[in-house]
Amino acid sequence: MNTKIITLPGDGIGPEVTREGVRVLEYIAKKFGHQFEFEEHLIGGCAIDATGEPLSNATLDACRAADAVLLGAVGGPQWDDPRAKTRPEVGLLGLRKGLGLFANLRPVKPHPALAHASPLKPEKIAGVDFIVIRELTGGLYFGKPQGRFEESGKTRAVDTMEYSDAEITRIVQLAFRLAEPRRAKVTSVDKANVLASSRLWREIATEIGRAHPQIKLDHLLVDTCAMKLIASPAAFDVIVTENMFGDILTDEAAVLVGSMGLLPSASLGAPFDSAQGVLGVYEPIHGSAPDIAGKSIANPIGTILSAAMLLRYSLNLSREADAIERAVDRAIDEGCRTADIAQPGERVMSTREMADAIIERM
Repeated sequence: MNTKIITLPGDGIGPEVTREGVRVLEYIAKKFGHQFEFEEHLIGGCAIDATGEPLSNATLDACRAADAVLLGAVGGPQWDDPRAKTRPEVGLLGLRKGLGLFANLRPVKPHPALAHASPLKPEKIAGVDFIVIRELTGGLYFGKPQGRFEESGKTRAVDTMEYSDAEITRIVQLAFRLAEPRRAKVTSVDKANVLASSRLWREIATEIGRAHPQIKLDHLLVDTCAMKLIASPAAFDVIVTENMFGDILTDEAAVLVGSMGLLPSASLGAPFDSAQGVLGVYEPIHGSAPDIAGKSIANPIGTILSAAMLLRYSLNLSREADAIERAVDRAIDEGCRTADIAQPGERVMSTREMADAIIERM
């Protein structure tokens, strides 16, 4: 396979972990006889510093022309002024919108060898294996009107939660599609007791559920879901929810595995067809972690597993993706640890050493 992959290392630890993800993909290309061409561009705070905007048209065009995008992280304290003209996160939202990415997939599966790293008791996380599907194009992050307004000497800020039936339908249909080869259970999360957009969401989810009687559908209010993610996380299989709720719940779910550095994600466009491949942006769920940037201690596993998702969903290379995931499991089983998942007395690996350990096991 000849393919082009855009890398957007971004800010903070983004360049460090992205570098290791690229090394793993380069090894896969060599091992399986593929040709991957990598092209690096700026996004986020570093792009603001260089060009004045967090996502340039040239970068967006390059991503549109590519087969897949591997992203690091954006943001940092130097760009946190709430009165700033633009912010690094605007680049991320613009990338999702510009590429038509409508679904964010975040698998959550704690590793048995890392049960000590989770704040939950081992019996609570036993058997946990679910995926959160977050809608990316609607909700508070994109609804209009949005902004700050000066009226009669007072400042008013407005955000609008807005959803169309088409946006809800395609994300819920994807949830049912992904649930079928799993445990055939979908949990739709909303706030239908308060929000009109959530009532539309629940109505459409119920209709789609009737069309798939072989799959069990549950509805949960978002606050109840947040509680059950801690109280009984093994009960979930596929969770589907709107943009902001998914943003919050996926970070909560990440705590179950013991470190945000372990979890990957995929943001996919339409039409979704894993058999043919779909343009997607792949990134670890952690942020830019400016406090550890440049120290070579960041965990690259989230990025490396994101690279595996890139192979599976954008390039239709499941065998190669499996090879990466098995190597990660072996490395963890055999005691490879970065600082975020190490117990006292265990040898701590650098970012590069952890990637080397994974590559050796491929």
